[in-house]
Amino acid sequence: MRQPLWKRLLSYLTEIHIESAPSEINPHLYVSLKRGRYQLCTANAIYSYEDLYDNFSTAFEHMKWEELDIQRVLILGFGLGSIPLILEQQFQKKYHYTAIEIDENVLYLANKYALPAIHSPIELICADAAAFVAQCQEQFDMIAVDVFLDDTIPDTIQQSDFLRQLRSILNPNGVLLYNRLAVTREDIEGAHEFYDRYFSRVFESGTFLEVKGNWMLFNRSDVLK
Repeated sequence: MRQPLWKRLLSYLTEIHIESAPSEINPHLYVSLKRGRYQLCTANAIYSYEDLYDNFSTAFEHMKWEELDIQRVLILGFGLGSIPLILEQQFQKKYHYTAIEIDENVLYLANKYALPAIHSPIELICADAAAFVAQCQEQFDMIAVDVFLDDTIPDTIQQSDFLRQLRSILNPNGVLLYNRLAVTREDIEGAHEFYDRYFSRVFESGTFLEVKGNWMLFNRSDVLK
């Protein structure tokens, strides 16, 4: 849904509330307009921010796209579709997406505010990310994990079993990106522990980037410039 020009211009001066859609999963879910872009927020976290979702846009800037053969992409935690928007608008990439989102209200907002601006084919599925991965029989060339409940990653997404299941549905030459918060000291310590204790043991060639209050974990260091 496109907003009037005056509202888009005003959003460069102040954040403008557009719509609230609270749910049992996200009691404080809302869409606002900021700097001309739709932003999907909860009480303590930003779920999506179009092409200004810097953690993924910066991570993508560090990738060796010319060496990657990507056609099918799995997104765990869709939000308002920042990942396909960034890849289309900044990197001119068009892929086939399977997008998993647990909250029906997020999907409602995505259909209303995000999908009209995305040109790539997207299959949206309302499901728990860990449950979907556990039963998935397909393989993907890239997997992006961006699963949060407010500012917390569910425990099921932080287990070795989940990471091994991700590895099994990722093509051998595929790319995995896993988003972690790294704002507070507690966040950073948690990211360190998760990477050392779980992620690096499943993905032995893995690495991470520190990106503006986030860690972006990769299954392979050789995909980065």
